[in-house]
Amino acid sequence: MAHLDEPISETEKIRVVSDFILHAPPGEFNEVFNDVRTILNDDRLLKEGASQAFTRYNKDQYTPCRIQGHPEPTLISEFGELEEGRFLDPRTHQSFAFDQLRKEASDYRPHPPHPIAEQWRAAFDQEITKYKNEHYKNGACAVYGAVDEKGDISLVLCIEAHQFAPQNFWNGRWRSRWTVTFSPGDEAELTGTLKAQVHYYEDGNVQLVSHKECLRSVHMKDPAEAARELTSLISEEENIYQNALAENYQTMSETTFKALRRQLPVTRTKFEWGKFMSYKIGSELKQA
Repeated sequence: MAHLDEPISETEKIRVVSDFILHAPPGEFNEVFNDVRTILNDDRLLKEGASQAFTRYNKDQYTPCRIQGHPEPTLISEFGELEEGRFLDPRTHQSFAFDQLRKEASDYRPHPPHPIAEQWRAAFDQEITKYKNEHYKNGACAVYGAVDEKGDISLVLCIEAHQFAPQNFWNGRWRSRWTVTFSPGDEAELTGTLKAQVHYYEDGNVQLVSHKECLRSVHMKDPAEAARELTSLISEEENIYQNALAENYQTMSETTFKALRRQLPVTRTKFEWGKFMSYKIGSELKQA
């Protein structure tokens, strides 16, 4: 164990700083970055040592990125990562350089899709974009397509939606990932991972981090029909999960939060736990 008066190595500093960056709550990356920059007080070390953490954070969070000349943003994700720090926008068939701190795209280049996968990817993208626009006000999505050595087609969908309300001391983000690998005409497995994260920090620090794994069967008959069926299954599963979260908030208001209460708060006034959902934190968590 190191003595308290021993200097901290650069390697250890970068490890600690990277850990802070990777655990930044949704919508609070800039605040965390500015804090660790002040603590480290070494921009060279921060840029050289923590750059991988910036990239990993943006990929993990499915950070939205505006694409020049197109109304729909794409997402920064591991599924669109290319060489030399470039990323793919499958919708416009372009690759681009991405500034991990400014969250900006530049240096666009053509990136032709796989001709077999593209007809399935494009049909799925069309249906899921309509779903995203109907259900996620501040959302973005990206559908990636590929063909493996055996000739099987893989489609990966990523959805990101967020609501940032720092003026009310809370931020939240939704992420989902759906994958299906198939041969045309066969039945295939659709797998999904759903994640919700909310940070509430008014006079305290409360975080909700939740996830769910999903598995459904789908018949990949033709691109248009399969796209509609995939979108229907995804809508159903995400609805079930979101309704379960809302029910959980209600249960927490009646049990968990009540169990954590003081006998009397610092105001010396009893808190009416049965009316939890009418209070500010309860109503805002329910709407997140």
